[in-house]
Amino acid sequence: MRTQTAEATRQVEAVVTAPGPQAARARHTRRAKDWARRAPLLPALIFLIIVTQLPFVATVVISFTRWNALAPDSRGFAAFDNYVAVFSDPAMRSSVGTTVLLTVTVVLVSLLLGLGLALLLDRSFRGRGIVRTLLITPFLVVPVASALLWKHALYNASYGLINGALTWIWGLFGSNDPPQPDWMTQSPLAAVEVSLIWQWTPFMMLILLAGLQSRPADAVEAARMDGASPFDIFRYLTLPHLRRYLELAALLGTIYVVQNFDAVFTITSGGLGTANLPYTIYQTFYQAHDYGRASAQGVVVVLCSLVAATFALRTVSSLLREEVTR
Repeated sequence: MRTQTAEATRQVEAVVTAPGPQAARARHTRRAKDWARRAPLLPALIFLIIVTQLPFVATVVISFTRWNALAPDSRGFAAFDNYVAVFSDPAMRSSVGTTVLLTVTVVLVSLLLGLGLALLLDRSFRGRGIVRTLLITPFLVVPVASALLWKHALYNASYGLINGALTWIWGLFGSNDPPQPDWMTQSPLAAVEVSLIWQWTPFMMLILLAGLQSRPADAVEAARMDGASPFDIFRYLTLPHLRRYLELAALLGTIYVVQNFDAVFTITSGGLGTANLPYTIYQTFYQAHDYGRASAQGVVVVLCSLVAATFALRTVSSLLREEVTR
């Protein structure tokens, strides 16, 4: 079969490279077939360019201008002044540290919890479908609705579920003075992190569960027949197999959590040291009305996100190549 395919390929190449009208007709036919395959994708490509690329180009252009709505007479070309201001701004540096801490905490904790839940759902037990649906539900909740749920239904010091549970537990021990902490004031960054962990753990679980279900069952069965313990199977078979899936989940989670705005805006309004990069850009644009500097901040964030996205795409490509070679 491979010999026939190679021979057909050589014949086609010989026709295409041969001089004369026959080669021209062959090249024309090949181009026509290529365009016939690409033509249905052109409307989507044009729409994608209009929606994403043109606004980004406009943002890049504005980032090189001096444009503040509070000083309309001083508008003009600013060269790299906005980028210099971005990297020398103390608030921007603080938001970078907050973003890194928030992203690392959310991604690592949700990745560990997602791994544990994926290992649980990889087993057969009664009601597994219902449990899987319930565990996926937090990821399907609208981000703003999720943040409002945590802010009012759980964190509220007066009627929140957490303080209500503390009151009930202290009542069991006969105490009439239960602790009623204000979670959003005393631990603002942790409050945002917990809400994001609750929302992103199902995402990590789904990716890792797909990796577990692609694990070769014969290798696991052979290890069990040889007397390997469940921990040894996890350490020497499951974990190496999940390495690419763990990398993919971490990279995708990093891309999305870095861009998170809803939880910070809804729960803490960026106060008490919780302002991350997207919220700082929001403050620069909508509160300071400095459109040039806000555009420069946005370009910097996009470039940093592209670095993480590049690693994510490489990981996805390597996973696809592994699946094809099996």
